[in-house]
Amino acid sequence: MSDAVDLLFTNVNLATMVPTAVDGYGEMPDAALAVKDGRIAWLGARRDAPPATAEHDCGGAWMTPGLADCHTHVVHAGNRSNEWEARLNGASYEDIARQGGGIMSTVRATREADVAALLGQSLPRVARLLCEGVTTLEIKSGYGLALDAEARMLRAARAVAERLPVRVVTTFLGAHALPPEFAGRPDDYVTEVCERMLPQLAQEGLVDAVDAFCERIGFTHAQTERIFLAARALKLPVKLHAEQLSDQQGAELVARHGGLSADHLEYLSQAGIDAMARAGTVAVLLPGAYYFLRETRQPPIAALREAKVAMAVATDCNPGTSPMTSLLLAMNMACTLWRLTPQEALLGATIHAARALGLHEDIGSLEVGKRADLALWDIARPADLAYAMGSNPCRSVVNGGVLRAAHISM
Repeated sequence: MSDAVDLLFTNVNLATMVPTAVDGYGEMPDAALAVKDGRIAWLGARRDAPPATAEHDCGGAWMTPGLADCHTHVVHAGNRSNEWEARLNGASYEDIARQGGGIMSTVRATREADVAALLGQSLPRVARLLCEGVTTLEIKSGYGLALDAEARMLRAARAVAERLPVRVVTTFLGAHALPPEFAGRPDDYVTEVCERMLPQLAQEGLVDAVDAFCERIGFTHAQTERIFLAARALKLPVKLHAEQLSDQQGAELVARHGGLSADHLEYLSQAGIDAMARAGTVAVLLPGAYYFLRETRQPPIAALREAKVAMAVATDCNPGTSPMTSLLLAMNMACTLWRLTPQEALLGATIHAARALGLHEDIGSLEVGKRADLALWDIARPADLAYAMGSNPCRSVVNGGVLRAAHISM
């Protein structure tokens, strides 16, 4: 049995999500998939399956790559349901931010929390995501806005991966908002981010990528570019909150710096689309924030599709504008609100989400050599994952070749 694989999944229908597949899902009915040393060793027709040390009969279930939520703010403290209520009573997002609410409300709560408290509040949110087949999760900082507080957030994000079966990618979002101690001095705060915060956090191994909020209530084009230059000097990839509330040419900026992704994009221009297409920058679509803020300006989906820009879908889990812990619901919203196809939505939560994290060579599709991060679903066809609102058909999940139940006990 020396040539036997470690684990063989049989009696399974595969949705490989290989982007070049003609049908979009890369369907392989009545198939099998073999795992060895935590990676996909073989996949194909069940009758051709190799010998295995252990075998798992999937009972005709569907298997996809494990889902990746490539844009979250899931580590934070506090609650902002009061602001949601205020918006329903007529206040705008910008009104709330200028009155000390918005991001700064969460900053105050997060600054008061130690790593243990942040972890304790965040783990239940992460567990809900994992129950729906998520195996990779991006977690941003950005609610500390000071070196020590940002470090606590990033340490809590790293600790999530130690406590739960999930791969965590950390993103430093020090340029999320202007902290009160730098009121009226945004350029000085950008200097603090570039010359003190980012280098020290990177040296501690807490940063996998760098993000910024380029917006009228955030940071200017020029300030954002300073942050990108500092990140690239440290050999860290960049991404950007871009064109959510207005067109600040952020997508063009992040594409010019070879960015992994531009996220939100409701006000994305054709020039931004063209720049992203040339650079291979992924468009990360965040329908939860669009829905929760009751926005009416939609991202230019048809133009992105025409330009062949890869489109990812994520929850944007955060306390102020998208308190959502369901990637399946985000997929449904992307389809119903913005007319993505179910194939595009599932590609957006697998291979394109992996590309937005710079991990597409390792995860995101069912291909030999890739990490065996998998999800098993009790569904009739792959489109069901984006179809049934409020449904969670995830039966079980595989993390690095280790099979576990979908439910996470806290």
